[in-house]
Amino acid sequence: MISDKLYSDLSSRLTGNIKQIEPMHKHTSWRIGGYAEIFVDPAGTGDLQEVLRYSREAAVPFTIVGNCSNLLVSDKGVKGIVVKIGRGMSSIEKNDIEIIAGAGAKLSSLASFAKENEIGGFEFASGIPGTVGGAVMMNAGAHGSCMSDLLNKVCAVDYNGNIKQYLNKELSFSYRKSSLKNMNLIITGAVFRGEKSDKEYIDKLIRRYIEIRKNNQPLKYPNAGSVFKNPPGDSAGRLIDLAGGKGLQVGDAAVSTQHANFFINLGNASAADMMALIKKVKDMVMEKFNIELFLEVQVVGEL
Repeated sequence: MISDKLYSDLSSRLTGNIKQIEPMHKHTSWRIGGYAEIFVDPAGTGDLQEVLRYSREAAVPFTIVGNCSNLLVSDKGVKGIVVKIGRGMSSIEKNDIEIIAGAGAKLSSLASFAKENEIGGFEFASGIPGTVGGAVMMNAGAHGSCMSDLLNKVCAVDYNGNIKQYLNKELSFSYRKSSLKNMNLIITGAVFRGEKSDKEYIDKLIRRYIEIRKNNQPLKYPNAGSVFKNPPGDSAGRLIDLAGGKGLQVGDAAVSTQHANFFINLGNASAADMMALIKKVKDMVMEKFNIELFLEVQVVGEL
């Protein structure tokens, strides 16, 4: 099997964790997905560069993922190498009101670190179930704030393994979008700049945001957050609700009755179920409002 050779070759090159035929449903927040042929959790940038080097030499495809909180992974799995930027690249430290975070650091950890060090501005990130790398790449946000508001510098490697750095002003950010996505880069870390604040005030904001999340999102079921981006000046959830999408179901994939832009796994949903539901909802909104909804979740593998 090709995966046997991949596993053997990479195991001799890497210091991080490497697994063969790894079930992706164990990693995705939707609890959906087939097997990754090879699954790597790099111990640092060096491991990542080794994977990229091997991928070029052996002409093996690679896929980069983070916390897998906004991924729909194919039932057929993912060919080649899946690299999860996680624990091995999750350091967080500070320099006055700057915070230097690895791409694998969870946003909740980033917000907690900022609170403990009385650095304000990161409160909105406390309820976002993602990691720094993915959040910067897609300019994640909530409660009127987003990652680009705090970003000072991005550290990355290109697909040839070369280390790169970019200042915020050298990049372009907009709603759930950044120029980084089309630059063939893998984010390895970022430097953020907050503001001096009071720990009690920060804690109060975080508690408020988490309470809002609990009251408005179907956290009881596996989900991937907002499925669609909000159209300009409107809400995808509102449109889906008015189009009659709430509660719609395909197999065990369902539109939440609590928040129409959250699609949930009732137990045994497949990627095919979720894609069929996504298409059905898109068509309903287009038919009723003549508005096209665009995915916020990322699709990985062949569906």
